[in-house]
Amino acid sequence: MKRFLKLILFSFLILIVNSKAYTQVKKLSQDDQLLQDSIYKSNKKKVQNFSMKEFDALFFEFFNRKNDPNITLTKTEFYNYTVRIAAFSDRLAHLYPDQKQVAEQNKEQWLSERYEDYLEYKASQKK
Repeated sequence: MKRFLKLILFSFLILIVNSKAYTQVKKLSQDDQLLQDSIYKSNKKKVQNFSMKEFDALFFEFFNRKNDPNITLTKTEFYNYTVRIAAFSDRLAHLYPDQKQVAEQNKEQWLSERYEDYLEYKASQKK
């Protein structure tokens, strides 16, 4: 039951942070996709073995760094976070087969995060 509640919390947090409509998702550039693929391949096994505590730490570290007006993540740092968060969705899909569709949607949403949108967000923070 405790794991199920954590899954619900995880799904809720993901949906809050990524409240963009799926129909408005923009395509990543080919360079960004290659960077994501590289990060995914090098981190997949490690991330899929994360405990919920390790995932929470990763998620909140990203959230805090993303929203810190004194920090601007590099493209590699940004995708390192988003891809690892997306990869954790694979673990959740495996652990909770009845929630596979939600986990896949979360993964796709995280993989569709664009660095350019992040930079626009950072620019608007400074105004």
